[in-house]
Amino acid sequence: MYTYPWYHWITFFFIYSFFGWIFESTYVSILKRRFVNRGFLRLPLLPLYGTGAVMMLWLSLPVQDSVVLVYLAGVVGATVLEYVTGYVMERLFKIKYWDYSNQRFNYRGYICLSSSVAWGFLTIFLTEVIHRPIAEFVLGMNLWVETALLIIVGAAFIADTIVSVKAALDLGRALEAMTKMKAELDDLQVQASLLRAEISERLEGLSAVKATEAAVAKVADAGAGAVARVADARAGAAAKVAGIREEAAAMAGDARAGAAAVAAGLRKEAAAVAADVRSGAAARVVGARDEAAAFIREHVQSEEALTARIRALSEKREALAGHMSFYRRNILRGNPSASSSRFGAALKEMRENADKKKGM
Repeated sequence: MYTYPWYHWITFFFIYSFFGWIFESTYVSILKRRFVNRGFLRLPLLPLYGTGAVMMLWLSLPVQDSVVLVYLAGVVGATVLEYVTGYVMERLFKIKYWDYSNQRFNYRGYICLSSSVAWGFLTIFLTEVIHRPIAEFVLGMNLWVETALLIIVGAAFIADTIVSVKAALDLGRALEAMTKMKAELDDLQVQASLLRAEISERLEGLSAVKATEAAVAKVADAGAGAVARVADARAGAAAKVAGIREEAAAMAGDARAGAAAVAAGLRKEAAAVAADVRSGAAARVVGARDEAAAFIREHVQSEEALTARIRALSEKREALAGHMSFYRRNILRGNPSASSSRFGAALKEMRENADKKKGM
């Protein structure tokens, strides 16, 4: 491949991955005021930097006599690499491991103008300053020593990559599951609130029925009393009329007897009506009470089932959020700027748990 054999390119890849790790870890550690093992892997390697450096060297070799073309090759090549890598990683792992959304002239947070401009200057710096002593060092290495180092580092790199990818995939699935559980919990909470509101409404309705029927019974009693008083008044009036007509004493006696009979009949009829009203009111209250009791019993059982479901789902989600393997914790802590548009809340919660685990 141009002026270097393939195994030198692999050596360059590991060297620049290591230098990239040193740069990123130092920069982020200063910002966070704590040591940050930056990157996706647990080894002190950042493959994006190694791949970018090799690609920039590879692209710039044909145009190395022109600084402008070297700059443009670095801008285009590194920007394409950064975008493709960011896009693929987010689709695979559900997380955006770097995010330029707060930068001006960014595209979907994967790339931005300032970063692309910096890549161009870094390509010139790499090809003109950094790479020359490194190339001399690699070319001067004993072939057997270089081969042994490549085998050892390569095996560790492959093993670390496999475990890290698995951990990142598990983390993405966990974030997705936590987000779905949160949505389900919110829905269950709404259902439980509606059930409690319906139970409260039915209890209030039952109280209103009781109050209404009591009022009806009271009115019935008052009506019966009024009818009795009217009957008494009529009987008294008839007695007075009969008393005035002394010459018709026999007729007066008949009038008194008739009035008394009418009054007694009215009282009896009024009492019967009042009894019917009370009986009907009592029957309606009992019916409403039984219906409300059945409704409340059914809804209370439903609420208890929802509460049990909410408790079980909450415990499952907490267990999922609190599970912190070595690789998961280091992925979260090693990428403090990672973000997720879909699972941001779950990512924040899990990152807080990772910090707590680290502090314990």
